[in-house]
Amino acid sequence: MSQFIVRTPDQLSPLLQAFRKEAGLTQAEVALRLGLSQQTYSAMERNADKVGAARLLRLFNVLGVEVALGKPLQSSKTSSSSVDKPAW
Repeated sequence: MSQFIVRTPDQLSPLLQAFRKEAGLTQAEVALRLGLSQQTYSAMERNADKVGAARLLRLFNVLGVEVALGKPLQSSKTSSSSVDKPAW
């Protein structure tokens, strides 16, 4: 299984297109499975950084892509006391 690390929103669009093509699907086929028009899906694929998490997860499911979240490995120079913790 290949793994892709995404750190910025602009990395999503080319990955979505690559995953779709790897799955052998056209934009129209993906759109149909999502209940969208081809034009709406095309805009979604081009502007993936503007797509909500729930819709992205549905799309990943259609494309047969699994999402795994994790923390990046810390360098030996960074101590655990200097790492920012989430505010939630």
